[in-house]
Formats: sequence, C-alpha cells, structure tokens
Amino acid sequence: MNKDIKAIMISEEEIGAAVSRVAAEIDRDYGNVEGRVLLLAILKGSVVFMGDLMKKITLPVEIDFMKVSSYGADTKSSGNINIILDLARKDIDSCNIIIVEDIIDSGKTLSYLVEYLRHKGAKSVRTCTLLDKPSRREVDFTPDYVGLEVEDEFVVGYGLDYDEQYRALPYIGILRPEVYGESEGNA
Repeated sequence: MNKDIKAIMISEEEIGAAVSRVAAEIDRDYGNVEGRVLLLAILKGSVVFMGDLMKKITLPVEIDFMKVSSYGADTKSSGNINIILDLARKDIDSCNIIIVEDIIDSGKTLSYLVEYLRHKGAKSVRTCTLLDKPSRREVDFTPDYVGLEVEDEFVVGYGLDYDEQYRALPYIGILRPEVYGESEGNA
C-alpha cells in the first residue's frame, strides 16, 4: 500500500464487480433504444472507469470526452462550472448520452451537464458514476447508474487523484489528511 494511503476503502475486486454490475444495467436499459449510445467521459478522473466499463458493455457504444472543472485552488468545489473541452458532434440529436464520471460530490457539475447536453439537442442524457457521495449533495440530483456509494472521505486511486497523483492505484484508498492539509472534499 502507498505510504500516503490511510486505508483501502474499495478493493480492486470490489471495483471490478461494481463495473460489471453497472455494465449489465446499461445493457439492460439500452438494449432496444433507437440511436447511438455514447459514453461521455468527464476528463480526467473517469477515464479508467470508462475504459473498464466499455469493455464490459455488450452493446455497441461510442466514446467521447469533455473536460470540465468545478474546483478552485484548494480541494473544495467552487460551484462554478467551467467547460474546458466541449462535446462537438454534428449527430448529437441521434445520441443517447451516458455521462461517465468518477465521483459525485455536490452534484452541481453533473446536474449542469445534463441540462447543457439536453439543450444541445441530445436524444437522451443519463449519468453514470463509479462513486457517489450523497452526504455531500448540494443540489437535488440522483445519478442513473452508481457503482458504489461511499462515505465522505478524501479518496484517490482508479483514476481519482490529488494534485495529479495516485490515479494509477488499482484500488480506491483514503488519502492521509496530512497529504492534502485541513481541506475536505475530493479532487
């Protein structure tokens, strides 16, 4: 275990089981839909999750990426949503978009993105997250697909980072508070 990790919260095996379950739910729900199924990864944290998820989904899926930011200089969400890399597709009206996120805290970012993509003309928009922290929710938002619900701890690994570190850990670990200071939240 990495010396900066206080404890392993979710093992590699538990993550794998959650990814398989979510993939089966997506297969069930999108088996007979008209249009394209598009997995839209929110960079950078969700890349590892989306990579594993798309391998488990048996339906034809396409992938694309957006990069958004809602974090300020510290580890707390600023509440302002900045689109850094937008989805640019001419066929968005034929896309059933599943936004793939690594973790949901306040819910502000995904709530905003769902409405933004609907406004751009998407056929449908749903949300999928590996980790959900409902105790941190600041808006009325419930994701459509949830890998695992977690307590309010600062977690890293499996794509989640702090200061661009720890993404490659194969598990989800609780970061030692002395690494990130007194702030709470997640990167």
